[in-house]
Amino acid sequence: MRRPDSRPGTSIELKAAGQPADIGAVDAAERKEILSRYMDHSRRFEEAAVRRSNGTAEVIPFTAPLRELEQEPTIREIEVLQLVADGLVNREIGQRLFLSEETVKSHVRHLLAKLQARSRAHAVSVGFRRGLIG
Repeated sequence: MRRPDSRPGTSIELKAAGQPADIGAVDAAERKEILSRYMDHSRRFEEAAVRRSNGTAEVIPFTAPLRELEQEPTIREIEVLQLVADGLVNREIGQRLFLSEETVKSHVRHLLAKLQARSRAHAVSVGFRRGLIG
Protein backbone atom coordinates (compact mmCIF):
# COMPACT_ATOMS: atom_id res chain seq x y z
CA MET A 1 0.00 0.00 0.00
CA ARG A 2 1.06 3.52 -0.59
CA ARG A 3 0.04 6.74 1.11
CA PRO A 4 0.29 10.23 -0.26
CA ASP A 5 3.38 12.17 0.76
CA SER A 6 3.21 15.84 1.72
CA ARG A 7 4.65 16.69 -1.69
CA PRO A 8 2.23 16.50 -4.61
CA GLY A 9 2.71 13.56 -6.96
CA THR A 10 4.76 11.45 -4.52
CA SER A 11 3.91 8.64 -2.14
CA ILE A 12 5.70 6.57 0.49
CA GLU A 13 5.39 2.82 0.72
CA LEU A 14 4.76 1.58 4.26
CA LYS A 15 6.75 -1.34 5.64
CA ALA A 16 4.02 -2.34 8.11
CA ALA A 17 1.31 -4.88 7.38
CA GLY A 18 0.44 -3.16 4.16
CA GLN A 19 -1.87 -0.58 5.75
CA PRO A 20 -1.71 3.09 4.90
CA ALA A 21 -0.57 5.28 7.79
CA ASP A 22 -3.74 7.33 7.88
CA ILE A 23 -5.97 4.33 8.72
CA GLY A 24 -6.38 3.90 12.50
CA ALA A 25 -4.12 0.97 13.38
CA VAL A 26 -5.31 1.01 17.01
CA ASP A 27 -8.70 -0.56 17.51
CA ALA A 28 -11.29 0.58 20.05
CA ALA A 29 -10.26 -2.00 22.69
CA GLU A 30 -6.63 -0.89 22.52
CA ARG A 31 -7.60 2.77 22.75
CA LYS A 32 -9.76 1.98 25.78
CA GLU A 33 -6.84 0.12 27.45
CA ILE A 34 -4.43 2.99 26.78
CA LEU A 35 -6.90 5.54 28.14
CA SER A 36 -7.55 3.37 31.21
CA ARG A 37 -3.79 3.12 31.98
CA TYR A 38 -3.41 6.87 31.49
CA MET A 39 -6.29 7.62 33.84
CA ASP A 40 -4.90 5.20 36.47
CA HIS A 41 -1.44 6.83 36.34
CA SER A 42 -3.01 10.26 36.47
CA ARG A 43 -5.14 9.30 39.51
CA ARG A 44 -2.12 7.87 41.38
CA PHE A 45 -0.07 10.97 40.57
CA GLU A 46 -2.80 13.26 41.88
CA GLU A 47 -3.11 11.20 45.09
CA ALA A 48 0.64 11.43 45.65
CA ALA A 49 0.59 15.18 45.04
CA VAL A 50 -2.21 15.64 47.60
CA ARG A 51 -0.32 13.57 50.21
CA ARG A 52 2.81 15.59 49.61
CA SER A 53 1.00 18.92 49.89
CA ASN A 54 -0.72 17.81 53.12
CA GLY A 55 2.62 16.91 54.65
CA THR A 56 1.69 13.24 55.05
CA ALA A 57 4.23 11.94 52.55
CA GLU A 58 7.08 9.95 54.03
CA VAL A 59 10.59 11.31 53.69
CA ILE A 60 13.39 8.80 53.37
CA PRO A 61 16.14 9.93 55.76
CA PHE A 62 19.67 10.33 54.46
CA THR A 63 22.16 8.12 56.21
CA ALA A 64 25.91 8.17 55.92
CA PRO A 65 27.62 5.23 54.19
CA LEU A 66 27.98 2.16 56.33
CA ARG A 67 31.48 1.62 57.67
CA GLU A 68 31.29 -2.10 56.85
CA LEU A 69 30.94 -1.29 53.16
CA GLU A 70 34.07 0.86 53.03
CA GLN A 71 37.03 -0.76 51.34
CA GLU A 72 40.63 -0.51 52.35
CA PRO A 73 43.05 0.93 49.79
CA THR A 74 44.94 -1.59 47.67
CA ILE A 75 48.72 -1.93 47.86
CA ARG A 76 49.05 0.00 44.58
CA GLU A 77 46.81 2.79 45.87
CA ILE A 78 48.93 3.03 49.02
CA GLU A 79 52.04 3.29 46.81
CA VAL A 80 50.36 6.14 44.93
CA LEU A 81 49.39 7.80 48.23
CA GLN A 82 53.00 7.63 49.44
CA LEU A 83 54.20 9.31 46.25
CA VAL A 84 51.49 11.97 46.60
CA ALA A 85 52.77 12.56 50.13
CA ASP A 86 56.28 12.92 48.68
CA GLY A 87 54.97 15.78 46.53
CA LEU A 88 54.89 14.09 43.12
CA VAL A 89 52.26 15.01 40.52
CA ASN A 90 50.28 12.39 38.58
CA ARG A 91 52.67 12.40 35.61
CA GLU A 92 55.69 11.82 37.87
CA ILE A 93 53.88 9.09 39.82
CA GLY A 94 53.00 7.37 36.53
CA GLN A 95 56.63 7.48 35.39
CA ARG A 96 57.85 6.14 38.73
CA LEU A 97 55.33 3.26 38.83
CA PHE A 98 55.20 2.63 35.06
CA LEU A 99 51.52 3.62 34.89
CA SER A 100 49.63 5.94 32.57
CA GLU A 101 48.61 9.30 33.97
CA GLU A 102 44.94 8.27 33.61
CA THR A 103 45.56 5.17 35.75
CA VAL A 104 47.19 7.33 38.42
CA LYS A 105 44.18 9.67 38.35
CA SER A 106 41.92 6.66 38.80
CA HIS A 107 43.95 5.46 41.81
CA VAL A 108 43.77 8.95 43.35
CA ARG A 109 39.98 9.08 42.85
CA HIS A 110 39.61 5.68 44.50
CA LEU A 111 41.83 6.79 47.38
CA LEU A 112 39.77 9.92 47.95
CA ALA A 113 36.60 7.82 48.07
CA LYS A 114 38.00 5.06 50.27
CA LEU A 115 39.61 7.47 52.73
CA GLN A 116 36.62 9.84 52.54
CA ALA A 117 39.04 12.67 51.81
CA ARG A 118 38.18 16.01 50.23
CA SER A 119 41.55 16.57 48.58
CA ARG A 120 44.93 14.98 47.94
CA ALA A 121 46.33 16.74 51.01
CA HIS A 122 43.45 15.48 53.14
CA ALA A 123 44.06 11.94 51.81
CA VAL A 124 47.73 12.19 52.83
CA SER A 125 46.70 13.38 56.29
CA VAL A 126 44.24 10.50 56.70
CA GLY A 127 46.86 8.07 55.39
CA PHE A 128 49.37 9.25 58.02
CA ARG A 129 46.80 9.07 60.84
CA ARG A 130 45.74 5.56 59.83
CA GLY A 131 49.32 4.38 59.50
CA LEU A 132 49.01 3.58 55.79
CA ILE A 133 52.02 5.71 54.89
CA GLY A 134 55.03 6.92 56.84
